[in-house]
Amino acid sequence: MKKLTVLILIALFGTRSFAFVTHPDSSGQQSTVTANIDTLQQQLKLITNDSLKSALYLQMAVQYLKNDSIGDKKTKLDDQNRALNYTYLALHLYSKYNDTTGLRNCFNYLSKIYRSQKKYSQAKWFILQSNTLSRAKNDVPNILTSLIELANIKMDIKDYSLAMSDLNEALKLSTANHYPRVESHVQETYALLYSHLNDYTKEAIATKRHDFIDDSIRKSEEAAFITKMRARDSLQNKKKVYSTASGKVYKPNYAAKTALL
Repeated sequence: MKKLTVLILIALFGTRSFAFVTHPDSSGQQSTVTANIDTLQQQLKLITNDSLKSALYLQMAVQYLKNDSIGDKKTKLDDQNRALNYTYLALHLYSKYNDTTGLRNCFNYLSKIYRSQKKYSQAKWFILQSNTLSRAKNDVPNILTSLIELANIKMDIKDYSLAMSDLNEALKLSTANHYPRVESHVQETYALLYSHLNDYTKEAIATKRHDFIDDSIRKSEEAAFITKMRARDSLQNKKKVYSTASGKVYKPNYAAKTALL
């Protein structure tokens, strides 16, 4: 069934040539991204395991995604299309072995690429597939990721009411599962949505909530770090007292302490 789904994807969205093509940068030398992909291709020649190949294909796609903001429109489009090609290659292999985590990752990348190309129907379709797989596995973190991305795509197409629905679900899940960083991200996305709706009062409230959560996370991390350092220092002091009492010389590990700081 999943193999059939992949074939349908190819028919709907197309598969361009999977051939690797390099392109020079403005100085006539290979770009850093191309060099990275050359290295990945060398690794690929030595690998026969399909699961490892699929991971390398996705790494190639990521390299091209990193590069798609550089250069002119044609170069950007070329890089996006190459990222699509390698992601589809990975998708074929993950589908072959029913690797749902790999499929979900591919769907996420495909949605991201199509959104950057302003092909919102495709972007929405793929992120919905990612969301469906995540729900089937009760993978809350990835359900949240897909909901936020889905809300952003719906804002792109001015479907604000449905974007609000996605954010409402994301907020409920993030608070129920105690994911403050995600909750902060949701509030930030709410602010963007209210900006589109010209509701600047609610935009300010969402922004303030986002800032408050981030500040709380920072303070909590600082407090945890201080507690950890005090506990370590207390342990070292106890060792020093014990060593003194037993006639042994205790030397605290200042190098480790410096590294931790």
